Amino acid sequence: MRRIKKNDTVIIVTGKDRGKTGRVIRVLPEKNAVIVEQANIVKKHQRPNQKNRTGGIVDIEAPIQMSNVMLLDGKTGKGTRFKIAAGKDESRVRVAVKSGTVFD
Repeated sequence: MRRIKKNDTVIIVTGKDRGKTGRVIRVLPEKNAVIVEQANIVKKHQRPNQKNRTGGIVDIEAPIQMSNVMLLDGKTGKGTRFKIAAGKDESRVRVAVKSGTVFD
């Protein structure tokens, strides 16, 4: 089970975007990284192609290491650590350590 999943709401703990919150767009398990919506924006020089006829400089979201983000707890509105626990039907679910919020 992955720690952070697509569509989770996370808060960035370190780096230039520290304190920003956003939704996870994509998880890159091979790089141990995530891409967060409207965070870690970088400029990319893009050549003209079928999609983008003009090319030019575009803004894209760059990956952020998973260790630099935390799940956002809905009850407290802060980043939280979580543990894996057994769910109702013996499935594994993520549970916030302090508040007990279930994320799955």
